Amino acid sequence: MKKTRKTIRTRKPATITVHRAPGARHRAILGFGPLRFQAAIGRSGISARKREGDGATPPGVMTLTGGFVPRRLPILPASPLRLRRITAADGWCDAPSDPNYNRPVRLPFSASHEKLLRDDGIYDIVIVLDWNLSSRVRGRGSAVFFHLARPDFAPTAGCVAIAPSAMRVLLPHLRRGTRLVVLA
Repeated sequence: MKKTRKTIRTRKPATITVHRAPGARHRAILGFGPLRFQAAIGRSGISARKREGDGATPPGVMTLTGGFVPRRLPILPASPLRLRRITAADGWCDAPSDPNYNRPVRLPFSASHEKLLRDDGIYDIVIVLDWNLSSRVRGRGSAVFFHLARPDFAPTAGCVAIAPSAMRVLLPHLRRGTRLVVLA
């Protein structure tokens, strides 16, 4: 009997690239394979010296860890990325002095935080990037997300944002470990 060797295939994580677009410092172009989408980044552009509250988007390779969606959303395309339902009790700590800095928290929460359930729609799909997550440094920046852009692509506080139609195209291809690369 001939022995056969099973080949284990490992799927290379998909890569999304983000680079500044000509013009305003908060405008960017997001690429995924042959696709290109308009994006918004931080009001201060891209900065390697990212600090809490500076409005800059950090350059580098960040992996997608999971995400959140509110209950009120219409049906989304299926995604291998785990998307948890946002409730009114979901927040994200942005207080560098708090032990929960750059972590999800339950509201009410006494330290400074962001509410994940928002009325403006930009967090109707919010994906957590691993910026300053696995080895946190206080003050290096928190809540750096990949989310929906405002209709006018206004600047973010340091996140990467795209149009809802672009996010619907990308969602079926996003999984834990997908890399988002912000180029300086």
